[in-house]
Amino acid sequence: MADVARHVGVSRALVSIVFRGAEGASEATRQRVLEGAAALGYRRDSLARGLRSNRTRNLGILFDLRRPFEVEFVEHTYPAVEKYGYHLLLGAVTPHRNQARVVEELLTYRCEGLIVLGPEPDGDRLESIADEVPLVEVGRGVTPGRVDVVRNDDALGTRQAVDHLVHLGHRAIAHIDGGTNPGARDRRAGYREAMTDHGLAHEIRVVAGGYTDEAGATAARQLLAEGLPTAVITANDQAVIGLLDVAVRAGLRIPEDLSVIGYDDSRFLRLPGIDLTSVRQDIPAMAELAVQAAVERIELPETEPRSVALPPQLVVRNTTKTPKNAE
Repeated sequence: MADVARHVGVSRALVSIVFRGAEGASEATRQRVLEGAAALGYRRDSLARGLRSNRTRNLGILFDLRRPFEVEFVEHTYPAVEKYGYHLLLGAVTPHRNQARVVEELLTYRCEGLIVLGPEPDGDRLESIADEVPLVEVGRGVTPGRVDVVRNDDALGTRQAVDHLVHLGHRAIAHIDGGTNPGARDRRAGYREAMTDHGLAHEIRVVAGGYTDEAGATAARQLLAEGLPTAVITANDQAVIGLLDVAVRAGLRIPEDLSVIGYDDSRFLRLPGIDLTSVRQDIPAMAELAVQAAVERIELPETEPRSVALPPQLVVRNTTKTPKNAE
């Protein structure tokens, strides 16, 4: 810090004010100090500063590397975290690193709050953590106690998908289920309710699946063996990959022979070669709300936790059309 002060020609106290983001320095001076620090290659030792102040301003986020939605969510979390003057620490869950292990690692780095994407169904596992630090669950709320929840209105999303397909003339509409994954239960419920409301309760067909391409492929084989519907709504976009692979190999044309709707509106399925009709979750807004909730609970511990469900939007592209029997 002294080197920066000498380089810029200001006092060390003024440099400290700029680095802490405190009041007392003009915008011009603030810019000079930051540019001088950058020129010297100065990097603030945030961990040492945190130890002195008993604050780290670290937020931890748990996510699954295998889920494109969660990876994209992490990307949109960075701007929100930086806006509030915090640091984001990543905790990746993998087949060899479970939720409990990642939580312990993040707490070792003195994270002041945790954001958990798609928490495991057994909420008791995080209940003790929620007593230690503010906890925000994204996708679904499973942990009892003082926990914030930010999620998508998953039932509304599958309802929008059913409404669109019925409007096109579809009646035989199947749903590839997401099992116990985040949001799957509500997506399944939204499908069932929408089909019933359209007078299609007798056409309800839920096929066991999951949030992987393998699960989508297995479900597609079952549909082919038992009789193909005219349209399919998958529980997420990743399952669509397996579904499309099996369908194309079987000689089916999408959407001429089978209309397909995914869920999440993942980037890789927006590509021209696929151009998937999908339910879009507002990831930037969800990330902003999750960070805001965590910061508010850190800065104002008496703040009551909240649960927020954001409305999704069906994005219609090229994998749905009027069924052949209705043309």
